[in-house]
Amino acid sequence: MTPGEAIAPGSPMREVLQAFPGAQRALFRHYHIGGCSSCAFSPDETLAQLCARNGGLNVRQVLALLQSSHEQDARTFILPLELDQLRRTNPELRLLDVRSREEFEAVHIEGAVLLSQPVMQEMLSHWPRDRAFVVVDHQGRHGLDAAAYFLGHGFQHVRCLQGGIDAWAQQVDKRMRRYTLG
Repeated sequence: MTPGEAIAPGSPMREVLQAFPGAQRALFRHYHIGGCSSCAFSPDETLAQLCARNGGLNVRQVLALLQSSHEQDARTFILPLELDQLRRTNPELRLLDVRSREEFEAVHIEGAVLLSQPVMQEMLSHWPRDRAFVVVDHQGRHGLDAAAYFLGHGFQHVRCLQGGIDAWAQQVDKRMRRYTLG
């Protein structure tokens, strides 16, 4: 069953976001829905209600958009074992860690760079747009938003570590400490 098959017009947005983790980004990009307080939606609002109050959007078209966006997001992910192999063959590959400084200092993948304002400025001003890099977060959810941001700014080879550093610790570096966020 695909994520879209589990979602119907009467599905609450909470379920839509579970099935399609990038749904809020896709809705904002295409319809300006969900990106700010004036266009926000509640977790209990159904997809049909959201479409109705936003100019009577066609629910089936919105679902098709979410499915397409989800498939594009899936192509952005790289599995931990794939990344491990890629790092062996391409030592120039950069890892961009988008977690907090405290999380990064507690545990990080060797060679990763913590995203900071100066790093962001350097990337946007000086990095070649064809330079490959992988975004790392805690569990692979927020990293996808960061990857989409950089893809939107013309970077052509941006991937996101599926499952984040947590999956890396489970599958590649089993000595790495794991943690949960409170």
